[in-house]
Amino acid sequence: MALGMPDELLPVFVPPAVYWIASGIYHLVLCSSDKHRLFTEEEEIQNLVTRGQVMARVLAIHAMQIAAATVMFMYTGAGEVAAAAPPASLLKIAWQLAVAMLIMDCNQYWWHRWVHENKFLFKHVHATHHNLIVPYTYGAQYIHPVECIANELFPGLFATAVCGMSPRTATFFFTLITLKGLDDHCGLWLPNYHPFHRWMTNNSAFHAVHHQYNGFKSNYSGHYLATWDLLLGTYLPYSVQKREGGGYQISIHKHSKTM
Repeated sequence: MALGMPDELLPVFVPPAVYWIASGIYHLVLCSSDKHRLFTEEEEIQNLVTRGQVMARVLAIHAMQIAAATVMFMYTGAGEVAAAAPPASLLKIAWQLAVAMLIMDCNQYWWHRWVHENKFLFKHVHATHHNLIVPYTYGAQYIHPVECIANELFPGLFATAVCGMSPRTATFFFTLITLKGLDDHCGLWLPNYHPFHRWMTNNSAFHAVHHQYNGFKSNYSGHYLATWDLLLGTYLPYSVQKREGGGYQISIHKHSKTM
């Protein structure tokens, strides 16, 4: 038992709760000052959906995720078996998280690239997410239900099952993915304070490039590493510069071969 619920329910309810709590914190930072913004408030009018529509879709996606995770961890016996196993060592937990991370990153890159290169899938599935041309935090999971199943539910549950994660380890894994996804869409740049922005190639600026019209066919990587983009020539170089009047702006290097 933890947080007043069985361990099997932790990966069901903790990640969605963290999603909305962290989104609220990021939103407060975004609204409190312009000095960390990657986009101006005026640029947000490019978005093709309202914040209310985004919130409604994300709540529906979370309902799908909660239902699927409940079935896996409560009714298939997978969560009970993993919970009953002897506690894993820190080394084993680190190995489980690393392998699951690689599985998720691989799936994310190839799925993401496919839905951009396949016109039918882009139009009918992935274009939903790209209605947010200027991303913001709680739009991270503004996605089509098909994408939720193929790019989040299946690979996520598969990775935790293959790696034999306990419900608590799975909770940590899903929560970390949730936080990284929120940060990728936060529309903020905090290079002096945020470890993702300071140390990782795959960060909020990297993904913001992808959301712009001239970055659609590049920077497909998600979650943690930009390895696949760097290896396969789909990385679009850019720089983040201070904007006159406050905040930051992204300059895309148009000479790149990925354009």
